[in-house]
Amino acid sequence: MQVRLLYHTPDPERAVYIAARLCYSKHDIKDIERESLYKSPKDLIERLKRSGHLSVFEHAVFTFSLEGVSRVMTHQLVRHRIASYSQRSQRYVDETGFNYVVPPSVRENPEAEKIFREIMKKSEEAYRRLCSLGIDKEDARYLIPQGIETKIIVTMNARELLHFFTLRCCMRAQWEIRETAKRMLSLAKRVAPLIFKDAGPSCVRGECSEGEFSCGKAGEVRREFSLL
Repeated sequence: MQVRLLYHTPDPERAVYIAARLCYSKHDIKDIERESLYKSPKDLIERLKRSGHLSVFEHAVFTFSLEGVSRVMTHQLVRHRIASYSQRSQRYVDETGFNYVVPPSVRENPEAEKIFREIMKKSEEAYRRLCSLGIDKEDARYLIPQGIETKIIVTMNARELLHFFTLRCCMRAQWEIRETAKRMLSLAKRVAPLIFKDAGPSCVRGECSEGEFSCGKAGEVRREFSLL
């Protein structure tokens, strides 16, 4: 898995600061811009997050590239609808010789891994044979397993990322999208540490929101995310 932060709003925390100050200020935007050059956004950003005034975080935008991830993961990812996605097409890209993701639980069981890899090999061979018989790639792909590797570019604003990290960094999230979310959060923190200071599952900020389905490992999770 390779996760990269391709682009982002040049100064995301300043963008949030200016947008928030505008909502409550009688000054012109140019004056607020000048003010933002010498005034720290820290207190204001923390106050915005506490008060739930999150619309201003939508002005900070982040674009990530994800490679070596499975279609299983991206099917979950695209359920987050306040985002933009561009994914490698199986209609137009020849998937002969495809790579695939092997879940850790399968890797830990030699017999299971043997079965898994045999089926993947047979699927790739069948895909190749269909294509050689003149079947269009868009139809041959029907027998490709969901574990096939794919590439996708995703753009989210900071507000949606905070929501995404709350859900997908949780211990109850599926392992691959959790690992993806953690890597995205680590990268986002480097360029906007104030915005993403306490981002992650709900237990990082207080009580677990999962109720009776809680993993019961809040302390362990907090330590994990304090190191990101």
